[in-house]
Amino acid sequence: MGRQSQVADKVAFANAPIAVTPNGSRWLWSWAFAIPQKAKQPEAAQRFAEWATSKEYIKLVAEDAGWATVPPGTRKSTYDNPEYQKAAPFAQVTLNAMQTADPTNPCIKPVPYTGVQFVGIPEFQALGTVVGQNISGVLAGKMSVEQALKDGQAAAERTMKQAGYPK
Repeated sequence: MGRQSQVADKVAFANAPIAVTPNGSRWLWSWAFAIPQKAKQPEAAQRFAEWATSKEYIKLVAEDAGWATVPPGTRKSTYDNPEYQKAAPFAQVTLNAMQTADPTNPCIKPVPYTGVQFVGIPEFQALGTVVGQNISGVLAGKMSVEQALKDGQAAAERTMKQAGYPK
């Protein structure tokens, strides 16, 4: 059985702060499986995706590691489960974020992509890693906020140019 955090009862969960629009504060992430067209064993991959999002898997994780460790965003039925609600104080905030996120309108101004925090392009993950490392550098006191923003913007512009996105 998983151990409960020593600070679980001393923290709260809330949406990200906003200035003038709530759109961008609705980060949306879920377990989403894709099976490449050239997968060597697409049937096995399909069976895995079905198992890894099944009620049986959720129950197995809960029994093995505790309800608070169940993968969020996988099943609506998990959020209806009183045991999950009791063990996961973040459940309602997470569910509300998923239900109110609008990936077609994520910013105050129109954007040429669909996504809230995630942009569905192959370069997104690597660019996210670079920006995340810069943020870690700021938190560790090794980089200023201004430098992290400058480096992140330069990385984004370089990546987009190399990928041929600007027309």
